Amino acid sequence: MEPTAKSFSRSRAGAVADPEASPLEHLAQVVIRGLAAGQAVEIEHLGVFYPDPARGFRFEPPLAPHVFLAYVTEDAGPAGRLYEAVEAGGLRPWMDARNLLPGQNWPRAIERAIECSDFFVPCFSRNSVNKWGGFQAEIRYALDCARRVPLDEIYVVPVRLDDCRVPRSIQKEFQYIDLFPDWGRGVDRLLRTLCREKHARLVKRLA
Repeated sequence: MEPTAKSFSRSRAGAVADPEASPLEHLAQVVIRGLAAGQAVEIEHLGVFYPDPARGFRFEPPLAPHVFLAYVTEDAGPAGRLYEAVEAGGLRPWMDARNLLPGQNWPRAIERAIECSDFFVPCFSRNSVNKWGGFQAEIRYALDCARRVPLDEIYVVPVRLDDCRVPRSIQKEFQYIDLFPDWGRGVDRLLRTLCREKHARLVKRLA
């Protein structure tokens, strides 16, 4: 998946960007302002620039897999709990309630987050399986993205929050993980699956 062009700075530097600058030039301005202020600057899904007195800056790419969590509003509680478990496991989760920025075009931001994620984790439940709306749209978009992923790589990893019936179209293509009745065991299996797959990808690409 390609890194998103959207960026944000943890710097408080408030210089106004050149309105005639290209997106790439604007991105460079953000990085330069942040480093000049002595702050780290993170380019989402790309990495972090850190000030370095000797070299000017140090760049560290993200090593942790990015994980998109899809859910319905009624499942915000368990989805948030899963977000925290994934983050505590050393991965980088993404969910709209926690990662969308004020003023963003949220449909496009969500599509970009799906495109740039290493894994897509839809949270199925009795609340979501028959509900129309954003959750279903996110799954369809992720399935389109999955068609660009090599056949031997894992991208979509469904989970069940309760004893719901997973749609046949998902069942016939993907093995899901139950997060009930033993939440800890289910989360552990999810994290091991994602980390093992990420490691396998790195080994294959370095071979």
